[in-house]
Amino acid sequence: MSLPPHPLTRSVARPVARPVARLAHAWSVALQQRARRNAMVALTACTRRRAEREEVAAFLADRARARRTPAPLGSVSLHA
Repeated sequence: MSLPPHPLTRSVARPVARPVARLAHAWSVALQQRARRNAMVALTACTRRRAEREEVAAFLADRARARRTPAPLGSVSLHA
């Protein structure tokens, strides 16, 4: 046999439940926004590093190509 709910239970539970639900929702939204921002920052950093790696690779390829190309006759090499 169960007891009927106390009359104050309903009147107190609803006003407390709504702010708690709002807080939980606001917290989850803020957490998601932070996670998205962190992901965007990480993606930007990865993109910069990739661009720098490609720039260095292109520079090194140009240097290697220049070293393989024979110097024209009569020119002086600065690399001994």
